[in-house]
Amino acid sequence: MELFDTNTVEEIEMKMIRPSLVLVRFSADKNNIEFENLMESIKQHGLLQPILIRPVVGGFELVAGYRRFNACKCLRWRFILAKISEFSDKQAYEIQLTENVQRRSMEPVEEAEAYRKYVVDYGWGGISELGKKIGKSEEYISHRMKLLELPEDVKMQISTNNLNVSQALELTNVAQGQKTVLMEKVVKDKLTVREIRRLKQEFRNETVIPTWQKANKESPQEKNRKESIKIIDKSSLVLKITLSKFDALIEDSHELSSKQQLKMLKFLMNLRLKVHSMIDESIKYKKNQTTSHIDESIKYKKKM
Repeated sequence: MELFDTNTVEEIEMKMIRPSLVLVRFSADKNNIEFENLMESIKQHGLLQPILIRPVVGGFELVAGYRRFNACKCLRWRFILAKISEFSDKQAYEIQLTENVQRRSMEPVEEAEAYRKYVVDYGWGGISELGKKIGKSEEYISHRMKLLELPEDVKMQISTNNLNVSQALELTNVAQGQKTVLMEKVVKDKLTVREIRRLKQEFRNETVIPTWQKANKESPQEKNRKESIKIIDKSSLVLKITLSKFDALIEDSHELSSKQQLKMLKFLMNLRLKVHSMIDESIKYKKNQTTSHIDESIKYKKKM
């Protein structure tokens, strides 16, 4: 492999540059307005800052400047201005990580996974060393990594911004089976950290049902209503099946002679209308059942 002097800057053919094998993360964000603005800026003013690459067997590996590289790629550039330096895998990863952290381009869980790769997967150093490299405190990094202990459904709520990092960290020391239950309550009611801590006290004794769960406990009336609705739905289904069978019989009646056909059609259509009326009745009854039980459910919850 040909050796390059550190900080050499020159035009490099785009096809000779490949993504890093120790990539922190990568998203072209091609549907992002920020990425579109970057493309427009490069189109008008050129590439103001070269990308950073390192020489590898068969070409070069991209170390920093993924968004700039992909913007130029989308603009169908053949060559790109690049700074060429020698880096180890560890150094390349640290540069990528620092760039992403400074730009705040990673979601909290993504960031946590990047820290875990450095400390655990690659074993390049502890939390203290990593913190010095990227300019973050040990506490910050360890807190981010604790997010990885959470269930996937909780992580998803963090990624979709329904749960912030402070709220999520409060769930890390809750029993595994209770994390999702508490998370749903936090997201639904938009609880503050103080409110979450107060709720967590109710989980200390696992034999006690938290008061907020008691409030949501299904009343006997609600159970009755659900069973009634189930029966009504079944009756509606039976009637709809019957209606379909009448339609088939009406189709068959067309094979009769004209005189018999008119009598039979009149007879079948009359029965069909009655079945249709019964379906309407079942829908109306279901609606009344639902309405009448709302007041009863409210009264039950007030007693709890």
